Amino acid sequence: MRDQDKGDLRPRSRRRGQGELEAQVLAVLRRACGPVTAAWVQERLEGPLAYTTVMTILARLQAKGAVTRQRAGRSFVWRAESDEAGLAALRMRRVLDGQDDREAVLASFVTGLTADDERLLRGLLIETARD
Repeated sequence: MRDQDKGDLRPRSRRRGQGELEAQVLAVLRRACGPVTAAWVQERLEGPLAYTTVMTILARLQAKGAVTRQRAGRSFVWRAESDEAGLAALRMRRVLDGQDDREAVLASFVTGLTADDERLLRGLLIETARD
């Protein structure tokens, strides 16, 4: 696409879906053998991404409890505390916590499940109750 201000041709990068970048950063952290720097994460992400963007995503993930950081010299190293399923569950809880009528939201969610997902959820609830 043509950049009207600069007059040059530059390919536009594909816009990521909501939460996609968080999931990619989390996946990179989960592949690490231990705590890693933001620069290490940046090098392993697809496409060019600014260091500040990586730091913003890491800070958001930390606020959600999906990653932790510890001081290492003058900077930080990061570690995944959750996987993609855990991150999705955090998002679901945040949406649920933002609603006044939790029962209605959960009822609507459950009635929208497929029969297979409903069986899976029932099994998980039974298993959790045993523990």
